[in-house]
Amino acid sequence: MELTPRRIGQCGEIAAARYLRDNGYDIITANFRRKMGEIDIIAMSPDDVMVFVEVKTRNEDAIANPGEWVTRAKQNRIIATALAFIKAYKFSGTSRFDVIEVFINKGGNHNNAKINHIENAFTTDNFYANI
Repeated sequence: MELTPRRIGQCGEIAAARYLRDNGYDIITANFRRKMGEIDIIAMSPDDVMVFVEVKTRNEDAIANPGEWVTRAKQNRIIATALAFIKAYKFSGTSRFDVIEVFINKGGNHNNAKINHIENAFTTDNFYANI
């Protein structure tokens, strides 16, 4: 089976969701979309923090770390989408933005993927300055 970018991304999201569940997170939704962007996974952490997760997946022999592809523009789209989620569901608790880097083998098997979970990968600080 050919590993298309879409297939690699799907494998990464499956591995990231499994990792989060295994670490006590409750998955609220995946692939939350609004006109301004998409959030790969929204989960509640074991300490009741709403976590908006961007999953970046690459083959294990990738030159750059996947998280390096979460640019300022991408961060702003995620933040805007998270604000839409918070407003729509009237969430008033604490939240944060994480990046999960997933490294899969060339066969695309997400069962033995390597995970790097970056908590608080970015904040809303610069977002409000750009409005």
